[in-house]
Amino acid sequence: MLAQISVYSFIVVAISGVVLMFFYDPSMEQVTYAGSYAPLTGTEMSRAFASTLDISFEVRGGLLLRQVHHWSSLVMTAAIVLHLLWLFFAGAFRKPRQRTWLIVVALLAVTMAAGMTGSALPDDLLSGSSMTVLDGVLRATPVVGTWLSGLLFGGPFPGDINAVFYPLHVVVLPVALVIGFVAMAILGLRHGPAQPAGGGRAKATVVGANLRTFTARSVGLFFLVSGVITLMAATLTVNPTGQYGPADPAAATAGSSPSWYLAFLDGALRLTPGWEFVWLGRTWSVALLLPVLVCTLFLLALAAYPYLEQWVTGDSDDHHLLERPRNNPTRTGIGVAGMVFYGVLWAAAGSNTIALEFDISVEGFMYALQALLVVGPVAGFAIARRICIGLQRRDRAIVLHGRETGRVVRTRSGGYVEVHLAVDAGERRRLAGYEEHPPVSLHRDVHGKTRLAQRLQVRLSQLFYRDRIAPLAMAELSRDRHDTSSTQ
Repeated sequence: MLAQISVYSFIVVAISGVVLMFFYDPSMEQVTYAGSYAPLTGTEMSRAFASTLDISFEVRGGLLLRQVHHWSSLVMTAAIVLHLLWLFFAGAFRKPRQRTWLIVVALLAVTMAAGMTGSALPDDLLSGSSMTVLDGVLRATPVVGTWLSGLLFGGPFPGDINAVFYPLHVVVLPVALVIGFVAMAILGLRHGPAQPAGGGRAKATVVGANLRTFTARSVGLFFLVSGVITLMAATLTVNPTGQYGPADPAAATAGSSPSWYLAFLDGALRLTPGWEFVWLGRTWSVALLLPVLVCTLFLLALAAYPYLEQWVTGDSDDHHLLERPRNNPTRTGIGVAGMVFYGVLWAAAGSNTIALEFDISVEGFMYALQALLVVGPVAGFAIARRICIGLQRRDRAIVLHGRETGRVVRTRSGGYVEVHLAVDAGERRRLAGYEEHPPVSLHRDVHGKTRLAQRLQVRLSQLFYRDRIAPLAMAELSRDRHDTSSTQ
């Protein structure tokens, strides 16, 4: 459903964007504003910002249309992120769906790029501040930094940024999104839906709604998504460009922050100390290079994870049944660690606002976030993994002994026992009948030697499966049970 919501949100984005194109002027030529928005009358601004004000205050329904376009893009990005998390924790990225995972990661990257280019088009003060940060990051790139900045901005900053961003936002990136969604749909039809175990589902069996029912539900979901987005746009203000004023490279607004899906990049810039060093006759700024490197490695690791897990586990089988997150504790721990890492960076982007609202020191809060960025993912991994193992043990106890009923009876000998209610065979298979793949074993060549890569694979495989609770045998899961009692 999350994938459908992202597609339907994109349709709303596309429709509202096409309508906005008829009223928006991307020119960066400076004009004197003489429109109906009195607070900015007589102010020098670009035609892009003036046309944005005209859309908001002179075109009937224009402000609602801008709000719909902005909110639908936020909903689309959120749906893609949640869909990515669902794919990860449910194991829906495993073979043969690794390409689907790569497509979703690419869709997320393209969506973030579309959001960044779109937020720059109004040429207001907030977007101008973000472009100033982007220019600084580009210029910090060794050797080619100045060239990259000139290429993107069409000359010295601020240049004519809309000449580059406008075609990207209205043509290139939307086409890339359409291609990505179509490719994801084709792979979905080819591989079939990945579904939870139980209920007659098996590796070669798909249980679900027929095409007619699915189509009816999809149409209803589309109108529901469209209605909710319109309601949000009508009641919740987002990006009030008129209050920000025109872009000014020399000005910045206190409390300004990027869109939520780009906040982790800004947070990484804020958390990195302002270190720099001189090497090869050049000044290298760690404060700008390190955040870009870390965020790039994070996204690359996200894209490569299905292949890394397949190599570590040695599992090359096709999987069409989803896993419960508790049944793969190490993967769930890795996912939680990644969420904590992302969350700390995300919180750092709003550090000044958080410090102001809670009346705490900005410096102290940043030091705490820097420590949490290192300790938090490790703690999150360990805690999530132990919770999953505990839940596995509880499920195993339910399968073997039944569910606790809370009813305590007295025996003839004077003791007390609690009555346990046995679960049926289908519930037992759901709780403790998950798939299990043995860890990779060490194989020596004809000379009795092993390669370093193989030893590393075996060690990582052992760590991946460490403390994991093995599933029960099929005979144990299929055996009928009656109510049982256990001494308390």
